[in-house]
Amino acid sequence: MMRALLVSLLALAMFGCGEKSQSQADARVSGDVAPYKGAVNDPYVIKGWTAGNKTEWDRQMHERAQKQNEYVKVN
Repeated sequence: MMRALLVSLLALAMFGCGEKSQSQADARVSGDVAPYKGAVNDPYVIKGWTAGNKTEWDRQMHERAQKQNEYVKVN
């Protein structure tokens, strides 16, 4: 009984040590950078987009907004 308790406590301790860091220093992009300049190695970026291209960023944001616009979807 005591051995099973010790093994389960050891397993819980090991799972706690495997938690990923959630500090702000580990963030991909800091908040003081313009949105179109960031996301250099972000896996959620559209293929072909390069960081710093403001014109393409504006076009993508407009396109995304139109796809989420219910008025455009219905009519």
